[in-house]
Amino acid sequence: MNPLFAAVNGVILPSDQASLQISDLSIQRGFGVFDFFKTLNYTPVFLEEHLDRFFRSAAGLRLEVGKTREELRELIAALQEKNQLDCSGFRLTLTGGYSRDSMTPGAANLVISQVPLPGTISEEVQPSIRLVTYPHRRQLPEIKSIDYLMAIWLQPYIRECGADEVLYHLDGSVSECPRSNFFMVTADDVVVTPARGILSGIIRGKVLDLARQQFAVEVRDITLGDLAEAKEAFITSTTKHILPVLQVDGVEFGEAGPVARLLNAELYALCHDLRL
Repeated sequence: MNPLFAAVNGVILPSDQASLQISDLSIQRGFGVFDFFKTLNYTPVFLEEHLDRFFRSAAGLRLEVGKTREELRELIAALQEKNQLDCSGFRLTLTGGYSRDSMTPGAANLVISQVPLPGTISEEVQPSIRLVTYPHRRQLPEIKSIDYLMAIWLQPYIRECGADEVLYHLDGSVSECPRSNFFMVTADDVVVTPARGILSGIIRGKVLDLARQQFAVEVRDITLGDLAEAKEAFITSTTKHILPVLQVDGVEFGEAGPVARLLNAELYALCHDLRL
């Protein structure tokens, strides 16, 4: 495989030569934001929505992107041309910049990278996963920050519990997984997703739009007690789309239910249309 290329502050260079100085606040304090989108058949999926969120996250941390939307699109297209990856993941990272005192932000550094991804999107839902809950809420949850400290620290705990991922809750209210949004389906086919303490995922928004066309939808608090009464659960993310949840702690949902299967097929069709 040919070496991949990345862009640092608008300069395209081989990925193994892309670097930042150690005084950058992303290294010193974990201060920065990012966004991640995929390409299918060389076409970015939901790019404008991801750029919207990237600029919102940057503004939330008082960081200047330093590039217009059009300039970002041009850099993405240039990397796509250089790397020639049909199915891939693009990461846009904006750091706190080089700091004179390890606390004061400097001019933000913009890094854009691309990596190959398997063609993970399918009309059929993927195998169900198990979740374990943990009391936590991310700092500034509406911002897609580079801070994944708790998610990484919890990896041994997740494995010890025989789970695949952690589901955060606080004071009994469920919020999100570290890299995905959570949904449940009530006994009377109401699709519910948490309203507070979350990062609003791009796929979450698309699933809500699709669900509203066929089901009652509620965006509200979900308690741990609510899970015991639900008949389906699933998570959504950019890379996995819809992933059914087999179990949350001791609550069993079984394999993928009809609502998850239907929404996944419609989401697949939506992405397929984008690739034509």
